[in-house]
Amino acid sequence: MDFRDSPEEAEFRTRLRTWLADIAGTFPTSGDEYWAKQGEWHRALYQAGFFGLSWPEDVGGQNLPPVYDVILDEELAIAGAPPRPSLGYLVVGLGHHGSAELQQRFLPGMINGTERWCQGFSEPGAGSDLASLRTTATRDGDEYVINGHKIWTSYSDVADWCLLLARTDPQAPRHKGISAFVVPMKQPGIEQRPLKMISGVTKEFGQVLFDGARVPADHMVGEPGEGWKLAMTVVGHEREPSTLGFAARYGKLVRQMATRVDGPPPADLAWAAVEVEMLRLHVRRRLSEQLDGIVHGPDGSLDKLLMTWVDQSVGHAALAVGGTRDPELLGSYMYSRAQSVMGGTSQIQKNIISGRILGLGA
Repeated sequence: MDFRDSPEEAEFRTRLRTWLADIAGTFPTSGDEYWAKQGEWHRALYQAGFFGLSWPEDVGGQNLPPVYDVILDEELAIAGAPPRPSLGYLVVGLGHHGSAELQQRFLPGMINGTERWCQGFSEPGAGSDLASLRTTATRDGDEYVINGHKIWTSYSDVADWCLLLARTDPQAPRHKGISAFVVPMKQPGIEQRPLKMISGVTKEFGQVLFDGARVPADHMVGEPGEGWKLAMTVVGHEREPSTLGFAARYGKLVRQMATRVDGPPPADLAWAAVEVEMLRLHVRRRLSEQLDGIVHGPDGSLDKLLMTWVDQSVGHAALAVGGTRDPELLGSYMYSRAQSVMGGTSQIQKNIISGRILGLGA
């Protein structure tokens, strides 16, 4: 395999490095300060020509091959800059299932950062078992009325819009009675409640209560009852490591920890180095498949498990190197514990692999 840049890719990488050198240190990379300035960081990336690289030109992207997103992620990690804002799953969901009118109305603002978004999927009683969600959307003339409770909703406190799943047909089988909507967040009937994480961060997640909130009927994404299809598109994309940029950051953190160790490295750090290299090569294989037009489907669950194992191996290494004395390394360890839950639990991923890939019975 030849992973060297083409001339066009090398020029892009050089231009990106030059820009990052000028802006280095301007934006925080962790804690509440990072989340508070993420919207500003998003717009800065877009205005400099470094965001939305592989998305369609007619909605604000550049229609470049996905390898450019990987270059971006690598260089952001090397420069110590914040990661690329994670919006691909929303762009893909609306791009695959939304009408042309909805796409033209909402995708440009989503991509250029002038409108902030959140994803209203998980509920207190419906996380990985998303089909059991109980938030309802009831038709009332030209609108739907939303009632329910969402949780683990990233950026909900600053979002202008929410890609929401709600039950529109309580009599239908649970997977078939769910619809998707683009819901305006700045309206009566929506209450925000921040969630404080074990790492101390309060700006990343929130819970959202809908009590008579309204959404125009023409803001439904797809047809009534097609929300589950959208959900599977979104979570399938969310679970692919080649689009999330984690591999480069894990590698950088492992190398930084290695410089702090005198003598033989702790076993946890050595194993983290092995797993990070495994993920790096796996991401490049996935990228090669994407460039060949291969769609992975349930294979995204394999990717999600690999990411979880690597993230938590790096977290254990951080604890072994820094103990509880280093706030940044301790924060890496504590955040890694959530990886086996967020984006679908590891148990759910194993069930998908056994049933949909291996063909095993229940």
